[in-house]
Parts: sequence; C-alpha cells; structure tokens
Amino acid sequence: MQLKGKIALITGGTKGIGAATAIALAKDGADVAITGRREDDDTRATKRAVESLGRRCEVIFGDVAKPAECTRAVEETVKRLGALDVLVHSAGGPVPGNLLDLTPEAWHTAFDVHVHAIYYLCRAAVPHMKQRKEGAVVLISSTAGKLAIVGNLAYQAVKGAIPQLTRALARELANDNIRVNCVAPGVVWTKFHEKMTPEQRKNNLDNRIPLHRDGTADQVADVILMLVKNDYMTGDMVTIDGGLTARIA
Repeated sequence: MQLKGKIALITGGTKGIGAATAIALAKDGADVAITGRREDDDTRATKRAVESLGRRCEVIFGDVAKPAECTRAVEETVKRLGALDVLVHSAGGPVPGNLLDLTPEAWHTAFDVHVHAIYYLCRAAVPHMKQRKEGAVVLISSTAGKLAIVGNLAYQAVKGAIPQLTRALARELANDNIRVNCVAPGVVWTKFHEKMTPEQRKNNLDNRIPLHRDGTADQVADVILMLVKNDYMTGDMVTIDGGLTARIA
C-alpha cells in the first residue's frame, strides 16, 4: 500500500507508540486521525508534528472502551478526512493485578479496551475499506501475550487474544484485499514503563533483554509502517523486543 493520499485512524494516537505511528504514517504521505481521552500537551504536540509534515491531523476525543465511541471514531474520521484506508489500534494501558486481587471491573475494562474495541472498530471500518478495495489493520499485542509473568493476569490475557484475532480477521477479510497484522513490542520506553523502578529497569537491561537496551516508540512505529505498506503480509505477528522472548536462560 502506498500511503500518499491515504487516510489512517490511530487509536491512542496522542502519545507513545500511537503518536510515533501517526507521525511515521504522515511522513509517508497519509493524513491521519488520532484518538485520545482528553486534550493535553501530548495531543497538541502530536498534531503539530503531523501538520508540520504537510499532512492533515484530526483529533477525536473519546473512550474506546465504549462501543459507541469506537464507531464514532471511525465515522468522524470518514466525515472529516473523506475515507478510511488504515486502522491502527494502539489504545491501551497496564492492567496490574493477580487473580485474587484483580477486580472484576478491571478485568472487564481490560477486555473492553484491548479486545472488544477491535471488534467494534473493525465492524465500523471494514465497510469503508471495502469501498476503497483495499485496507490495512494493525493491532498491538505484546510479549506479555506470549510469555507468562506474575502480576499482570488481565493484561496477558488480552494481549494473548490479539494474535488469534489477527489471524481470524486476516483470513476472513483477505478476499476483500484487507490485510490484518499485529506487532508484539517488548519493553519500549514510553509513559507505559516510566513507573518501573530503577531496580526493575536494571534487571531488564542486565538480565532479561539480550541487546541490553530498551526499545523506542519510533522503532515500533517503523514495524507498523512496514506492516501497513507491505501488501503481501497478512495474519502475521512481528515481535520487536531486543531478543527478550528468544532466550530461555
């Protein structure tokens, strides 16, 4: 897919991986809509960065945990920018807790944001992509969806569901020339990981990540851009984790 003249919607696009993705797609020629919960400095900075590249950037505020807000995000994108070619679902966040201290409310919210939103966003987006006879969807999984760690039960469950959703959607939508892929980042230094203690970060760099460094949002965005552009990739998951999941000891 060539991105010049294409329209992309990036949920959670006001900061972190989502913002880096919005900028990467804009650099390659796409106009973008980004979603976020509220107006803040990150939102304004991302919008300025996209517009400085000569591309349009529409900001849509809402909560993707709510089905109607997912549908509205898609419809507002089409209304304001004229079409929809690319969907990147980057909205999400940590969901700490073990089985006995994780509340049912937190469990359900995790699925609403990370999994159920995919269903509602795709239901709204796919008809528009069919009209264009082409489309690309990229979902964000995680290395936490591949391996087990203690203290993040719900997060691991939702991120583990995303690769299978990717494969199922890719198979279903292939005849419409709509491709669906996902990316599984490891430890990427964004606000998501800023609450990590110095001891936890040192352990990651010294003992867990073979490359001994954190990833960056821009590096993940480069992978997302590749998945959007490469029109022979669908149903795939690309891991970007500095070797974290490659090691057994």
